[in-house]
Amino acid sequence: MAVLGGLAAVMLGAGAAPAAPPKLPPASEFTAHVDNPWFPLEPGTRYVSVGVKDGEPARDVMTVTHRTTTIAGAPCRVVEDRLYLSGVLRERTTDWYTQDARGNVWYFGEQTAELDKHGAVTSTSGSWKTGVHGAQPGIFMPAQPTVGRSYRQEFLRGQAEDHFKIVATLGAVKNAIVTHEWTPLEPGTLDSKIYVRGIGTVLELTLKGGNERAELMSVTRARR
Repeated sequence: MAVLGGLAAVMLGAGAAPAAPPKLPPASEFTAHVDNPWFPLEPGTRYVSVGVKDGEPARDVMTVTHRTTTIAGAPCRVVEDRLYLSGVLRERTTDWYTQDARGNVWYFGEQTAELDKHGAVTSTSGSWKTGVHGAQPGIFMPAQPTVGRSYRQEFLRGQAEDHFKIVATLGAVKNAIVTHEWTPLEPGTLDSKIYVRGIGTVLELTLKGGNERAELMSVTRARR
């Protein structure tokens, strides 16, 4: 994808100041029908990305299910994510997203598990759900991404404290955006993502504090 080449022009110097907690709309204003063009979640769609993680070949499969669940009164779309390292399933995650009346995509939690090579669970660190043990939702993708704006993506103290900032647009028609992501739980790490309008995430990579990369290879949409 030609737009990926533009990432080299984006400088590393994104500020890592914490974003303010977003104001949560009433539960009645949320829908599990997530159609924000920067992060569309059409049920039945399958995204496959490949790259490297922890020095091993990585393959990530994200599936937007037809299932919904209600969290803190808000209907959420259930998304399943599976990470394979050297062909072996090493992480399984269930994510919960919802969209408000303005078109902002909110992240209401995740249930994640790291697995050893034999499939046994070794850690569930990073799991959280809105309303449980003080966990709060965050904005995953604003309706109108604006360069320079920062957002808190999730919050459960000591477990889930991701933030992101929109740092650039790419393409002649600005059909792609670049974000920098960080967490105070890993102060030496800075990640970046590229989102393409109408598709979603097409590239993830670590800019500082690691060597991880995942590039979207295919999108399979449900038959209509």
